Amino acid sequence: MDTKAVFTALYEVCEENATFFSGGPKGPTGDAAQRLVDAMLTIQKHARSLEPVISGFAAIYHHFDFDPHIPANGYRSLVKVVRCCLLHIIHKGRYVASNRRSIFFRVAHNAGEMEAYCSALCQLRALLYLAQRLLHDNSHGNLFFQEETGLSQSFLREYASMHKGCFYGRCVGFQFTPSIRPCLQSIAIGLVSFGENYKKHQSGIGVAASSFFTSGKFAIDPELRGQEYERITQNLDVHFWKTFWNVTETEVLAGLASMTSAQVKVNRTLSVPPVSFDLPLAADPTHSVTISPPVAHIGPGPVQMRLISNELREGQDSEKLLAMARSEGGPISLSLGLKPKRSPPSPWLVVHYHGGGFVAQTSKSHEPYLKSWSQDLNAPVLSVDYSLAPEAPFPRALEECFYAYCWAIKNHNLLGWTGERVCLAGDSAGGNLCVTVSMRAVAHGVRLPDGIMAAYPATLLTAYASPSRLLSLMDPLLPLSVLSRCLSAYAGMDSQVEKQVEKVSTLSMVKRDTALLLRDFRQGASNWIHSLLDPNRANAVRKSVSDSTLTSPHSEPSVPVASSDFSGIRESLKSQTCQNLTTHTEGISTSSSHNKANPTTTYTTPLTDYHNPILNITSLPESKPEDVSFFLSKEVDPSVSSSISAIAVPPPEGEEDAENSREFPEGFEPLRSEQLAEMKVDSSPIFRNPYMSPLLAPDNMLVGLPPIHIVACALDPMLDDSVMFAKRLRNVGQPVTLCVVDDLPHGFLSLSQLSKETREASNVCMERIKEVFTVKDPPPEMRKHRKLERTNHGASATKGASSKLFQRTTSKDGGPAVAPLNGWKERRKEIF
Repeated sequence: MDTKAVFTALYEVCEENATFFSGGPKGPTGDAAQRLVDAMLTIQKHARSLEPVISGFAAIYHHFDFDPHIPANGYRSLVKVVRCCLLHIIHKGRYVASNRRSIFFRVAHNAGEMEAYCSALCQLRALLYLAQRLLHDNSHGNLFFQEETGLSQSFLREYASMHKGCFYGRCVGFQFTPSIRPCLQSIAIGLVSFGENYKKHQSGIGVAASSFFTSGKFAIDPELRGQEYERITQNLDVHFWKTFWNVTETEVLAGLASMTSAQVKVNRTLSVPPVSFDLPLAADPTHSVTISPPVAHIGPGPVQMRLISNELREGQDSEKLLAMARSEGGPISLSLGLKPKRSPPSPWLVVHYHGGGFVAQTSKSHEPYLKSWSQDLNAPVLSVDYSLAPEAPFPRALEECFYAYCWAIKNHNLLGWTGERVCLAGDSAGGNLCVTVSMRAVAHGVRLPDGIMAAYPATLLTAYASPSRLLSLMDPLLPLSVLSRCLSAYAGMDSQVEKQVEKVSTLSMVKRDTALLLRDFRQGASNWIHSLLDPNRANAVRKSVSDSTLTSPHSEPSVPVASSDFSGIRESLKSQTCQNLTTHTEGISTSSSHNKANPTTTYTTPLTDYHNPILNITSLPESKPEDVSFFLSKEVDPSVSSSISAIAVPPPEGEEDAENSREFPEGFEPLRSEQLAEMKVDSSPIFRNPYMSPLLAPDNMLVGLPPIHIVACALDPMLDDSVMFAKRLRNVGQPVTLCVVDDLPHGFLSLSQLSKETREASNVCMERIKEVFTVKDPPPEMRKHRKLERTNHGASATKGASSKLFQRTTSKDGGPAVAPLNGWKERRKEIF
């Protein structure tokens, strides 16, 4: 739809309704009518200021795309969200115009609706001003402001003070596809209900009951819900989010998800003991490298995994594998019978790393789509339940994920896999781990995965500003304050680990009581009594997510090790690890350079030397601009520079006075929150460690990575992470594809069972994995995938229509492509 036509329609509908409700001879009067008039007039005011800004961005945002066939970047997303807000206002304005004379028309309700979208439009106007500032300060083609001071700090300061409740009440999820909005509303209601009872000291059943009964008021009062949602995102610490996100790990919800998901014959949880082993070097199989078990922070400990397979394959019921299996309290999902039929090993294996902000969830909550993948790919899936922050910060998760990948290669015969082809797959934090595990594989010289599928990965864990990250002001699933707390916890900078334990334990009693009750019915009274009397039983498995909630509410959260021999040195080891994370001794060479200097050496790390593997990762000096091809364009076309300058806004005067500087023009001020968010920016070099933020890795650490398929979301605050990382990979000659799906939120894989659009987007990820398995010789340039754009977005957004997102076809050159169905159109030009 033409931008000018959108604004023209908006002015007309606002003017007509304002005239009618302003006290005409036939119009209603009263406070509610006046509120409606004021909202319409304010919307017109904001729209007149926004129109030239939107038109200016539409003229230049294509310069920041990955390529002309994939029109996606944060500037486009911001403009799209504003247009979506305008279309919603037009639709509601036309509804008011059509029904305002009806006896059933509620003036107060519709005034509240228009006021909510008026507030949202005001905040979006502020975000566009900040995006104009980014245009001025960034280099051509770059989406990130590569400094944590100055502009990035001012963005954080604005985020902390700007009002966000309007995006969590009546307007929650307005920018996403209509089919996902009821789910987002349910999540918001559940979140604020939990948050209201979070600090209350009562039994687990009491918390559950209180949350259930108080949820009604948040369902019928959107303004109250938005206000409470803002309070929670502004103030509650990472332990609250860790607990809330782990609700999907409870027996009740996990059981419901399991019943509605695809059925598989093998679903085992494994506990792999921390034993060193050798792997042959990829360059010279006659030499080997020793893979040591994870040791960071807590010493050697078992690595937890989940094996999912649609068929029972040879080796999956071997005594060696069964000895590593651990029961989850339910029946083992394995074919019954004395002589179950075994299928031959699959040539394919998917090694999966789950998302959850590095602080929450396990493979259990990701089972539904993993089962579908195993069934559709006809291949086993090995999902790694890595240790979580803040109890086990960086680099523990990376060490465990790398060890699990190497173990899978070494023991392919146990997993029902021939060892032929392997793909790493992960979403969000898991996408980050897919890339960094491959970087470690390059550094160690072992076999690389045949490809990577990273869904909406987090590739830059710093506070750098970007246009897509401005969307975190309104995103109901990924607010910036929550994201920053998760990243600080992963970096080991969380100072509230001990102080907030009591809160976590109080709320975790909900899951403890429910899970124990259901488990006890299955296992019998004797097992129940044994579980209560034997404290070691709960400590025999991984102390995170659902298992950690089964322990005493006053116990100290920790991650168990394989043997009690390490318990006496755990605290000193964690202190030493954290010290190593912040020192970054530059005198220690990296594994990558060591391999290049002597590729035939066998690298051995004694099990008793806990610090060497940590230093191999954390002692890397932080990336410097001269080592990173972050500024991708050296020469700028004068005409392009002129068009960007026309829309860009220079820094405000007096910027050196951080307290008094203005980010917005005179006469405009965004709505402010009643209470500020705590947005502490930690400038520790650990955030710029290449193994933590692969987007900042030097070029020589990216060269040699396997083909990477990135599936991103157009409305995701982390979209620019994907776009810029794809550009970096292409710039160093690495094979990379980028597919961007529209109208879906960050984390759509975890919502794959809730709507047709999320299921089809999950299938897109699965198709990328299949490409890794089926493409024998990938072409030099693997990025011929098209972005899909709704052509009837405005209509479908207002009518609640939904349509298919994707259909697999074959492109002209014989390669895979994506084609639209039912109201979707493939575009190779500007999308707005």
